[in-house]
Amino acid sequence: MAVLAAVTGFNAFPHSANAATLLDLLRGGPAKNKPAMNSVIEPQANGGLEMGDPEPLPKVTGPRYYTYKAEATRAIVIPTSGSTDAAATRTARDFLSSVKVNATADVAAVVEEYYKSGKPLIWVSETGVTDQARAAMTALAAADIAGLAPADYAVTLPSDATDPADPDKAAKELARFELALSTKLLTYVNDTVRGRIDPNKLSGYHDFKRKSVNLKPVLNMARLSPDVGAYIRSRDPDNAQFMAMRAELARLKAEDSQAGGVTVTIAPDTLLKPGQSNPELANILAVIKAQASDAFKAQHGAVLDSYAGTPEYTPELVALVEAFQQEKGLKPDGVIGRATIRTLTGRSNAEKIEKLVVAMEEVRWLPADFGQRFVFINQPAYMAYYYNEGREQLSMRVVVGSKSNQTYFFQDQIQTVEFNPYWGVPKSIIVNEMLPKLRQDPSYLDRLGYQVSYNGRTVSSTAVDWNATHSVDVRQPPGGDNALGELKILFPNAHAIYMHDTPSKSFFKRDMRALSHGCVRLAEPREMAAAVMGTTVSEIGKQIASGQNRAVQVPQKIPVYVSYFTAWPNKNGVVEYFDDVYGRDAATQKAFTVTSDARSRS
Repeated sequence: MAVLAAVTGFNAFPHSANAATLLDLLRGGPAKNKPAMNSVIEPQANGGLEMGDPEPLPKVTGPRYYTYKAEATRAIVIPTSGSTDAAATRTARDFLSSVKVNATADVAAVVEEYYKSGKPLIWVSETGVTDQARAAMTALAAADIAGLAPADYAVTLPSDATDPADPDKAAKELARFELALSTKLLTYVNDTVRGRIDPNKLSGYHDFKRKSVNLKPVLNMARLSPDVGAYIRSRDPDNAQFMAMRAELARLKAEDSQAGGVTVTIAPDTLLKPGQSNPELANILAVIKAQASDAFKAQHGAVLDSYAGTPEYTPELVALVEAFQQEKGLKPDGVIGRATIRTLTGRSNAEKIEKLVVAMEEVRWLPADFGQRFVFINQPAYMAYYYNEGREQLSMRVVVGSKSNQTYFFQDQIQTVEFNPYWGVPKSIIVNEMLPKLRQDPSYLDRLGYQVSYNGRTVSSTAVDWNATHSVDVRQPPGGDNALGELKILFPNAHAIYMHDTPSKSFFKRDMRALSHGCVRLAEPREMAAAVMGTTVSEIGKQIASGQNRAVQVPQKIPVYVSYFTAWPNKNGVVEYFDDVYGRDAATQKAFTVTSDARSRS
C-alpha cells in the first residue's frame, strides 16, 4: 500500500483508455475480458438505473515509518606481511592481519587499501602511540561540538602491561589500535559529511540520494597533516546555516538557565478564551510583562500595572494579549493556547539542544552549498523562502500536509509555472474521500463541476458505476473554486508535490498550518511565481488574467529544498525553534541510538 500511495499521480489530463489506475491496482486490476460499457450505469427500460453489487470501500494509505537498522559491518582483512623469522622481534605491522576490527563496507575497503599498499603506520610506532594519534583522539572526543556523538569515535588506548606468556601482546594491541583509530577517523568523516544515519531508512517520507564521500585520501592526509585535529575539523560542514547552529549549540551548552531568563511554570494544557477565568492568568501576565518590548509597555503598561492578580480574563486583558500575540507573530485572537504559552515559556536548553543535534544531522543530507538562487521550504516553520545571490529576498507563510497526509522531505528543481491550472485529483483523494460520497450520490462530481474521464472519454459522474472497478480520472477545471487557485509551481517528483495557490486563504491566519493533502500552499503565490520566473508580479497577473491554462518553463531551473527542520537559523543567523509536527525528530533520535549501540558492539 505504501508503495502504491507513493506513486500516486496528480494527472492534469485523462489517462489513455487502457490505463491501469491506482484504484484498479488496489482492487485487483482492471477486468480485461469485461466489455467496457459493463462498468457504466445503463438506463433501464423502466427508467431506473442498474448498479453492480457494492465492493468493500478501498483505502489508499501513505508511506510508513520504519524500524531503523544500523548499517551492516564486516571484518577488515589485511594480508599477512612482515617477518616470518620466529626469532625476530615482531612489530605492530606484523599483526595487522590477525587483529579483529569491524567497519562498514566502504570504510573497511579504504582501510584495507591503505595498509595493503605498504604505506607507513599512522598512529603507532615501535615505542607506542604517537602524538598524531593523541591529537586525532582529542579531536574526535570533541565531536559533540559538531552535533555528533563522541562515543561513536572513541578508541581504547593499548595497554602498557607485558605478558610473559605472550611476548607479542604489546605489538598486537598496537596493531588493533592502529586499525581501530583509522576506522573511527574514516567513520567520522563519513558522518560529518553525509550524516551518521541513512534518512531513507527512517520512513517513506524521506527521499534522498545519499551523498558519496571520497574516503581514499583521508588516511594519507591525516598522516601528513601538521595538525591532524585541524584537518578533522576541516571536514565538518561550513555553510552559514551549519555554522549558525554550531555556534548556538556551543552557547546553549554553556548556559545554566533557560533562554530568555524567565523562569515560569504555566500548566502545559492551559487554554484560556476571552470571557473565561483561569488562575494561570496571573503567571501568563507576569511573563508578558517581563518579555514585552518598551513599545508594548508604553502602550499597555497601565493595564499591566493595574492588574490585581484576579483570574477573570476581561476585555482589557484580551486586548493586551492580542497586542502581545501580534508583536510575536502569532495569530492575534486573544486565545491563550499552546502556541502562545510556548512563546511565553520558551523551550528548555535541553530541548533546544536535541533539536539542534537533529537539525545538524539533517543539514548534512542536503548539498554542502545550497546555491546562490533557491527556494527553501521549512515544514515545521510553515514558511517558504526565496533566496537570490545567497540572500533571502522573499518569505511567506505556507500550508503543508496534515499528519495523515505528510509532506515529504526531499530536494528537487523548479521547472514550470502553470497559470490557471487544472487540478488532477490524486487517486488517494478519489478513493479515500470522493468514492464514499459518490456511492451515495453519483452526481456529486457533476454538481461540483469536476470532469470525469473513463476509458479515455469524458463522461458524466452519474454514468459511472462507482461500486465496481474503473479506470477513472477526475480533474477540476480552472476557476475561482479550483483547489490550486491561480497558479502552481512545479518541480516534477515521484511524490506529486508542488507549490500552489489556494482559495482557502483563512488557513494562513492559523499558527498551526499542517492542513493540506501534502502539497505546499503559498500565501503569496504571485510573488513566488514572479521570483522564480525572474519577472514582475504585474506580469504574473497578466498571465492569470488571460484565463487560459498555460504552462511556462522557468528561464533557469532553480533548486528547491522541501525540508523539515525544527531548529533553523533565520536570515539574521538567529536560530529559531519549531514544533515537531510529524514526530520525525523522535524517529531520528531513535536511529541515533540504534547506530551508536551497533558501533559500541563492533
